[in-house]
Amino acid sequence: AAGSAGGGCAGGPGAGQLCCLREEGERCGRAAGNASFSKRIQKSISQKKVKIELDKSARHLYICDFHKNLIQSVRNRRKRKGSDDDGDSPVQDIDTPEVDLYQLQVNTLRRYKRHFKLQTRPGLNKAQLVEIIGCHFRTIPVNEKDTLTYFIYSVKNDKNKPDLKMDSGVH
Repeated sequence: AAGSAGGGCAGGPGAGQLCCLREEGERCGRAAGNASFSKRIQKSISQKKVKIELDKSARHLYICDFHKNLIQSVRNRRKRKGSDDDGDSPVQDIDTPEVDLYQLQVNTLRRYKRHFKLQTRPGLNKAQLVEIIGCHFRTIPVNEKDTLTYFIYSVKNDKNKPDLKMDSGVH
């Protein structure tokens, strides 16, 4: 669909491009999907001794479904409390969900930056915005119980649907 939201080119992010990763020195020849390879993912898989890396000549960060599944399977091998494989903190591996900020549009990233009054130099590109916003986003404390309670309340009361009633100007 040529007019689809979220990617710029027809078919969405990664459409018509090859995976941006190298495995054992060879560039992957599979078609890129919409998952992207962030520095955070790169760091987490390098600790697991996975032999994949970003191809420096790639002009995008989109990876194929094969590598996406490989990375997810490696990252989901959670350490249990009391295991001392390589001294990493088991809590950090278990409780850190990944949010792919590359899926957001640049204008959305800029609105986030403006809303939280993040100090940056002007003219940052998407990758730089994602890096800065990602650091900030991971520091926001979340009360899981309150968030889930509000979410359930919203769903039960149809608060997740756009308010189509125009008779009241308050939303």
